[in-house]
Amino acid sequence: MTTISKKNTINNNEHVVLICDNNLNLNDSGLTKSEIDFVKKQIKEQNKKSVSINQLNRWVFIQVIDEKKEKHLTLESLRKSASTIHSLIVENKLESISIIDSKNNSSEVLAFAEGLALSNYQFLKYKKDRKKETYSLKNIAIVSVNCTKEQINELNILVEATAITRTLVNEPVNFLTATQLSKEFQKLGKEAGFNVEVFNKAKIKALKMGGLLSVNLGSVEPPTFTIMEYKPKNAKNKQPVILVGKGVVYDTGGLSLKPTPNSMDMMKCDMAGGAAVGGALYAIAKAELPVYVIGIVPATDNRPGGNAYVPGDVITMYNNLTVEMLNADAEGRMILADALAYAQKYKPQLVIDLATLTGAAVAAIGTSGIVSMGTADEKIKNKLSESGNNVYERLAEMPLWDDYDELIKSDIADMKNLGGPYAGAITAGKFLQRYIDYPWMHFDIAGPAFLTAKDGYRPKGATGVGVRLLFDFFKNNF
Repeated sequence: MTTISKKNTINNNEHVVLICDNNLNLNDSGLTKSEIDFVKKQIKEQNKKSVSINQLNRWVFIQVIDEKKEKHLTLESLRKSASTIHSLIVENKLESISIIDSKNNSSEVLAFAEGLALSNYQFLKYKKDRKKETYSLKNIAIVSVNCTKEQINELNILVEATAITRTLVNEPVNFLTATQLSKEFQKLGKEAGFNVEVFNKAKIKALKMGGLLSVNLGSVEPPTFTIMEYKPKNAKNKQPVILVGKGVVYDTGGLSLKPTPNSMDMMKCDMAGGAAVGGALYAIAKAELPVYVIGIVPATDNRPGGNAYVPGDVITMYNNLTVEMLNADAEGRMILADALAYAQKYKPQLVIDLATLTGAAVAAIGTSGIVSMGTADEKIKNKLSESGNNVYERLAEMPLWDDYDELIKSDIADMKNLGGPYAGAITAGKFLQRYIDYPWMHFDIAGPAFLTAKDGYRPKGATGVGVRLLFDFFKNNF
């Protein structure tokens, strides 16, 4: 785990990253005149933004801020630049690095530190030689007049929460069953200070959560329904904001079996929404944000064994609506629907669900952002969009026009769990909309939740998408 700290001074033997602007005032950088001339030539003549100097006893990295028209684009550029420099840090086996803020701009140096720390994440639990493969970087120090200890503490919490979320998503189902996922949430609650209640299969049956129970029919592992509650005495909201996360710990597609490779192979990630909810609660509680938040995660695996439900079955959901199940691979909406209906009992002021729900979301915008839709007012939507930009987990809003209701009409039940060949992400959202009576937003994170190749500070595999966005939203709006 990388530790980020604040320092006031550095010595001439420390490895450093100098964050500067195009004015390149390098007189106090510890570089010789010839080194400064080299740096200026690389930046001004070669149009480079990053230059590295090996002084034998230490490395000096110069990072010029790539100013964009919008602030959030500038900060994202710094996060990505940090990932590039991280590769050099690891290649040269550096254990510590100090980031010098020559512009006295805390947001820019914090963004660079964030990118560096997020780049340092690894999932090596099952590697025999994990000590040899572990990245060398252990400590990141920030040297900045305007950067506070509180900001650095918050950044440490957020990096840790993102790492926790990534690890949960990267865990295989032969470890992370629905039961184990609920246990992991209980551990997080004890560490961060929020309450966790887990409903077992008997309780879920007693509540008649037909969606969750039907998806679970093909599995030998029982389902769980986890409720996480953080309610500090100084909470600014009396009615809770509820986060609902899809917790399908593995998705074969059920009897509507997925093809493989490149689909089922990655389906341990189908609980990324649930993991993000747990990670967000962890960060919010650890940072002691004054907000009343509840997290709900219905969890099961989706398999074709046993008495698995079959296309054509009619399922009675928690709120007594009936669903004609026509595709067992559209299981996420079945378990989310029960959770969204259950959330009504809390009379929430807002509910946000996160789910790796549809391939249609990936087809629409790829891995670059989150497909969103919902009934929340424009003020809330704008605030969420702003938070998405701040952390570069951008939201692409889709319409929820009434026309799409026609696509999920059933001849024999209240609805079917499958739309037509088009607008699949939207018809999934329209399905979920039937289970709400409160302001609601749906985030389909299928694209960015799990990557097949490294993308800057987002590693190959789980990215932890959603945690930083939600934290930013709660921090800045309550």
